[in-house]
Amino acid sequence: MKEIPTIIKNLKELLHGGHAHATFEQAVKDLPASLRGQVPEGMPYSIWQLVEHIRITQLDILEFSRDPGYKSPEWPEGYWPKEHAPVNANAWEESITQIATDRKAFIELLEAPGADLFTPFQHGTGQNLLREAMLIADHTSYHTGEIIVLRRLMGAWK
Repeated sequence: MKEIPTIIKNLKELLHGGHAHATFEQAVKDLPASLRGQVPEGMPYSIWQLVEHIRITQLDILEFSRDPGYKSPEWPEGYWPKEHAPVNANAWEESITQIATDRKAFIELLEAPGADLFTPFQHGTGQNLLREAMLIADHTSYHTGEIIVLRRLMGAWK
């Protein structure tokens, strides 16, 4: 199918975000450490919890897509951290870095020679690589918007 390179190019752009909204990296850039663990009134979580949720979920999708023997965490507790704040600045940076690293690893699955975007995985319930790429992009975009809303509520968004 001659359209595959175009589909992969578009999926990569979708995974990186930024065409119709801020990217994940823009949403977390220069966030004061003192705000990472704050839970604004009326909200159920902090920015740290959203960042970790994005990281955990993306890693789950990546591992599911490349390892037929992978076992997902329990839902929902395995996908959300209990702690409102990172233990230190290093934990924050590691989470942000891991999101970028895992995104890159997923893109490598898309770009692998012979990658099949459409055939359902043998180990799933109909999922395929195309669907999982769109799921990562959709999920990250949704929670990136929430990060921006929390920043606005705390007066930390330009």
